[in-house]
Amino acid sequence: MRILLVLAHPLPESFAASVARTARDALEASGHVVDLLDLNAEDFDPRLSEAERRAYFDVPYDTTAVADIVARLRSADGLVLVFPQWWFNFPAILKGFFDRIFAPGVAFTHDAAGGRIVPQLTNIRLLYALTTTGSSWWLVHLYMGNPVRRLLKRGIAKFCSRKVVFRMLSLHDMDRATEARRKAHLERVRKALSAV
Repeated sequence: MRILLVLAHPLPESFAASVARTARDALEASGHVVDLLDLNAEDFDPRLSEAERRAYFDVPYDTTAVADIVARLRSADGLVLVFPQWWFNFPAILKGFFDRIFAPGVAFTHDAAGGRIVPQLTNIRLLYALTTTGSSWWLVHLYMGNPVRRLLKRGIAKFCSRKVVFRMLSLHDMDRATEARRKAHLERVRKALSAV
């Protein structure tokens, strides 16, 4: 499979970068082709421009400004997202990735009758999210209702590719994670990605 591996963290020495390296190594060891898209290193602009928003319902929608990344997404069979959760949400650069790349004509088309959208990312067969949270498991799941998982699984995954296999691996309480817990999480990531 060809995997688009998206890293959304501004620090190259971050734990997220370690997770991305582990995922890449495991996927490549299993024979997959990995295209690493480090959003910060590639200076991705997450801001939806005025022109992009005004043309949102145009057919065809103009993706010229992000054509390279759109082509990379369209050529992928799987998508692996690596990011921290900040304020129980995506980092701004990853949210902007969805806003600008998961665009009409790329990730979905508008139903001519209105209301619904029709999935277009039928090439994406798996979507994995590898993430960390500063909060404990109970706070993320029981108090907040795990908003990032809901957005990814019920929203982005299902609205863009109905038959996609979704999986999310999270290291909770990252701010207090010991080196042993971090290493154990990297091993969990390695095992999960080796099985793809």
